[in-house]
Amino acid sequence: MPEIDQEEIDRLETGRLFFAKAWEFVMSVPTIGHLPPIDVAEIAFSGRSNVGKSSLINALTNRIGLARTSNTPGRTQELNFFTSGSGLSIVDMPGYGYAEAPKKLVDAWNRMIRDYLRGRVSLRRVYVLIDSRHGLKANDKLTLDLLDETAVSYQIVLTKVDKLKTGELARVKAATEAAIAKRPAAFPVVIATSSETGEGMDLLRAEIAQLAT
Repeated sequence: MPEIDQEEIDRLETGRLFFAKAWEFVMSVPTIGHLPPIDVAEIAFSGRSNVGKSSLINALTNRIGLARTSNTPGRTQELNFFTSGSGLSIVDMPGYGYAEAPKKLVDAWNRMIRDYLRGRVSLRRVYVLIDSRHGLKANDKLTLDLLDETAVSYQIVLTKVDKLKTGELARVKAATEAAIAKRPAAFPVVIATSSETGEGMDLLRAEIAQLAT
């Protein structure tokens, strides 16, 4: 039998306990001027407007309805902050790539995101969610370019892996890792998740828990 990696077991348990606390919504921020004071570390979730950010945050925190889900892409239009009082805040960023949103609104979102990424010293990492069925798209790559430019550490999280056919996940994961291999701000480990089945949530919790103060 393979030897059990006790260090990894401990890491996963730390992540489980970290997210076993009661997470709650704190505030929505429409502009950079309304950002809360910097008092704890932050991690943020970014991704296309239909990638499943809200569902993932709810699954991650074991809170149904903590982050609002909708059948209408682009519902998240502000920076939404969540906390459990554990020394780290989760920030749900506006989804990108929603073509039906008015251009002025999209431009305002983009300016706010750029300002947040450039100026938020408490931001430890951005988790960029990629739909595993579609892989990296052009607007995803623009986001990665921005994160590289602003020197913000980011990690790719594949979503909806339960929708893939048998054998597809390994191919998608390998292709994604190859695509980010030479990106300076990219964390090399890609995490595959499913909000429906809970796959990969233990790994994601462990990664985030390590970033808390």
